[in-house]
Amino acid sequence: MTTVPVCQTPVSPVPYSLFTRNERRIIVGLIAFAGWFSTLSSFIYYPAIPAIATSLHSSIDFINLTVTSYLVVSAIAPAFVGDASDTFGRRPLYAVTLTLYVAANISIALQHSAVALLVLRMLQSIGISGAFSVAYGVIADISVPSERGAFVSAVSFGITTAPSLGPVVGGVLAFGPGWRWIFWFLTIAAGSCLIAICLALPETNHVLVGNGGIKPPRALCLPLSTKGFMQPWAREDGAACPIPSRTARKIPNPIQSLRILSREDVAVSIMPGSLLYTVYCCIHTSLSSTFIPLYDLNELQVSLLYLPFGIGAVLSTVVSSRWIDHDYRVVAKAHGLPINQVSGDDLLQFPIEKARLRSAFVPTISAFASTLSYGWLVSIHTHIAGPSVLLFVIGFSIQTCFNINNTLLVDINQDRPATAQASSNIVRCILSAILVAVLQKLIDALGFGLAFTILSFFCLAAGIFYLIELKYGMKWRLARHRITAD
Repeated sequence: MTTVPVCQTPVSPVPYSLFTRNERRIIVGLIAFAGWFSTLSSFIYYPAIPAIATSLHSSIDFINLTVTSYLVVSAIAPAFVGDASDTFGRRPLYAVTLTLYVAANISIALQHSAVALLVLRMLQSIGISGAFSVAYGVIADISVPSERGAFVSAVSFGITTAPSLGPVVGGVLAFGPGWRWIFWFLTIAAGSCLIAICLALPETNHVLVGNGGIKPPRALCLPLSTKGFMQPWAREDGAACPIPSRTARKIPNPIQSLRILSREDVAVSIMPGSLLYTVYCCIHTSLSSTFIPLYDLNELQVSLLYLPFGIGAVLSTVVSSRWIDHDYRVVAKAHGLPINQVSGDDLLQFPIEKARLRSAFVPTISAFASTLSYGWLVSIHTHIAGPSVLLFVIGFSIQTCFNINNTLLVDINQDRPATAQASSNIVRCILSAILVAVLQKLIDALGFGLAFTILSFFCLAAGIFYLIELKYGMKWRLARHRITAD
């Protein structure tokens, strides 16, 4: 790979990104659309499990195994995809993974074997699970730290609609035209996303194009001439000042994700999101199997119970984006630090942990209290309105923590943001897969209330990790850069 020399110090600040505001909005829309499928593929599947088991002459237990295998693969695949996108670029990784995902959905819709379904669901996971980590790499490419919260929340807005809409769409399709139409729907939607990305998503990786002022390799250029649209290098809008390139590797190295986990500040910052994601998964996994017999609901009715959680999560993305960026400005002002919205701030000496975690404890305590209350309200079989309201509060609280967590993770890993998100994915998927596997046994043995009391303490544990990161995070971060904290 040819190294582009860093530009000399200009008279005016060199823009962090040369993409215009509207171009960045389109980019975020495209990556949010792609990231939507990583979550949708799980939740749209849940209501159809009984119908699939009957159609393929299999047991519910075996079909549930396709859920577990999907989670396990989604823990591993992003380690390859995230590292590859940090090395070879965002655009080619989206093209390859979405193509694989579309092919897997077509194959699932056409197959007639439970074993084939198991294998193809793993292939489906390989194709789409990495989109989540690549999205945060793109966010790091195009947004300065002072506005990054809004961009992370915008991506989350697309992803967080899936837990509420997925079960409803899956239920309607499974009990209408049939469960195979779930995968035809995913094929059509993901195929449209693939075409849009191939036509309109530019390469943003700073290692390849800098701030957008360097023309990407020919293979990474958009296929159509757009007269400068999504091509800042052709407009000559500002100084091209790329980040110096790293030594190129030919093979993606998933060990990079494990190496990032060895960073103390990164490992501690990943744990809160992983613990809260486990609570998130356990709530969604147990919802249908608990509410159908307890409240005498059918599959379509119970699918509507996913909506309060999803609405809370979507509202969180709107509120938390301003919340996160406001906290950044407050901390910068308190420390007498300037905010550079053009070329971006130097986060190395900036107390970014304090800025991002300033408001993390309110939603964390809210998640604890609402999860605890939810468990006991369901346990005593109260009116369904009570658990529904608490699902809304849980969705808002946990998603707010997710947005704070993901923004911080990008900030402290600006050298490899996609790989860092892949590291987070490894921890959260493995932890959630273990808990989901034993959740029903836990509920049967202890009861719903006590089982969710245990899960609520996962939220408190997340708060403890936030405190540790707040106290020691900057010290650890500076130490790995061989800088002594004042």
